[in-house]
Amino acid sequence: MASQVASPSASLHTTSSSTTLSTPTQSPSSPSKLSPDDLELLAKLEEQNRLIETDSKSLRSVNGSRRNSGSSLVSSSSASSNLSHLEEDSWILWGRIVNEWDDVRKKKEKQVKELVRKGIPHHFRAIVWQLLCNAQSMTIKDQYSELLKMTSPCEKLIRRDIARTYPEHNFFKEKDSLGQEVLFNVMKAYSLVDREVGYCQGSAFIVGLLLMQMPEEEAFCVFVKLMQDYRLRELFKPSMAELGLCMYQFECMIQEYLPELFVHFQSQSFHTSMYASSWFLTIFLTTFPLPIATRIFDIFMSEGLEIVFRVGLALLQMNQAELMQLDMEGMLQHFQKVIPHQFDGGPEKLIQSAYQVKYNSKKKK
Repeated sequence: MASQVASPSASLHTTSSSTTLSTPTQSPSSPSKLSPDDLELLAKLEEQNRLIETDSKSLRSVNGSRRNSGSSLVSSSSASSNLSHLEEDSWILWGRIVNEWDDVRKKKEKQVKELVRKGIPHHFRAIVWQLLCNAQSMTIKDQYSELLKMTSPCEKLIRRDIARTYPEHNFFKEKDSLGQEVLFNVMKAYSLVDREVGYCQGSAFIVGLLLMQMPEEEAFCVFVKLMQDYRLRELFKPSMAELGLCMYQFECMIQEYLPELFVHFQSQSFHTSMYASSWFLTIFLTTFPLPIATRIFDIFMSEGLEIVFRVGLALLQMNQAELMQLDMEGMLQHFQKVIPHQFDGGPEKLIQSAYQVKYNSKKKK
């Protein structure tokens, strides 16, 4: 199983030619206006996440292929027993949310957002991601098989880069494997429906993650939605003007909230794009091991690019003291070698810190 994907620099090569941020009044661990039943289930869900993320076997199970079996997630018998009850409770909670989605989304949007921040159980990710982005009933799904019969001008580029996408992951690492084939299919199909964007390698990491959760037709529909409704299409356009805007906004946030670090970066000619481009283009999928990145992606599906700004600023705050002591080369090494493994025990500290970040949403806009 993959523990670390390709380096950011390897993911950013472009091969073809606004979210408003708001500061929450509370942390994601203190949901308000939940019913007593929901509060009890939420507490159990938190405990389940804690058990899952402190067990290395369960961490590896999260980034398995979609063919994974539902084997026991923790090694000790007592923890396994506790987890089975907690899993059952989370199934009840998320099952209820999925079955009553239209009503829940309208009446309990804040509660759903809080639960997503806690982590979507991996059994439910495929359907919940589709529901969050409204991809479950797209007419373009009916065109998918026809698109695969067509020829795309990007096919050679896609084939060339397939092996670079999650090269250590069992589902993708073998040449001509099922994973590589369905990844090629989805990327090819998208390049045909959006000829302006065509193909960009960074996007393959997002498609690859979707394919770990769901069949290729559904992954294609979700990817189309993400490109259309989540600013990703603008990020991946050949000009990458939207990426430049994100870099500018993020740099302004560093200047305002971490002024000493900003001055240090300037003195070392350490530009924001040197470390943060991949954060936005791959939603941290080329930064963190999959169990961590997938939890961030859960929130991205619910709240959009805001989580990238928040996590990025939280990372800089946590690493400011170390970064201030390093030159450009040292900082590059720190971003590539140290930061990816700072949260191997679980992403809770990072997510909590991300929602403690304070900044002026009007100024950013």
